[in-house]
Amino acid sequence: MSAVQLRHHTPHVVVITLSNPPVNTLSWESRAHLKTAIDRLEDQEVRAVVLTGAAGVFTAGADLVQDQRMSRTELPDFVADFERIVDGLERFRAPVIAAVNGPAVGGGFELALACDIRVASSEASFVAAGVNVRLMANFWRLARIVGLGPAKEILLAGERYGAERAAAWGLVTEVCAPEALMHVALAEAERIATCAPLSVEATKRCVNDALEMSRDEAHRRQVDELSELFLKDDHKEALRAFFAKSVGEYHQH
Repeated sequence: MSAVQLRHHTPHVVVITLSNPPVNTLSWESRAHLKTAIDRLEDQEVRAVVLTGAAGVFTAGADLVQDQRMSRTELPDFVADFERIVDGLERFRAPVIAAVNGPAVGGGFELALACDIRVASSEASFVAAGVNVRLMANFWRLARIVGLGPAKEILLAGERYGAERAAAWGLVTEVCAPEALMHVALAEAERIATCAPLSVEATKRCVNDALEMSRDEAHRRQVDELSELFLKDDHKEALRAFFAKSVGEYHQH
């Protein structure tokens, strides 16, 4: 059975479930399945993705026992391969929502950070476990999401932080009861899926790069992206619908 399950909730919304019992570790097999799933969705009419874990665990991160089998020469490629998977999730053309239903530890935490939006169950928790095993966690994304102060605490302490603390830092945008989590995440995905996909994809691309651009670069990028969108049929259809609705509302009054 695949360690990653794909399910179409609607034609445009897909749920990816990490399923590698008992704690959904990111084994070599799991990582390969996740990469395959992301690659497969790239060519489909998917407008939003929800990423979650099975059995009340988001993912406990790397399979440390399995990882010990690597030789010194294999290690750089192993680390780079995981980064390619996480980058692929972050750069996936459609928005990805992490429905964090339980522990997100180590590499699992990094998967959640690569998602565009994170919603959490009240039973969720987050651990940047690098220092706990004499390694280090990915500092780049976390600092951009929560700021340097909270990022340093999370990375240097290696503590487990609950959903409410994560929300206070801006790491997650909503905390809900465990039984409501998928409803909340799917409602967000469905809302995004109703928006014009070209507009959503352009917005995601720009926001992903925003902190790396100067003011002038951002201005040029916005001019370029908006100019492209103005010429698309999506924009013209949206204007026709807007004007038709406005005229209808005017006549009702």
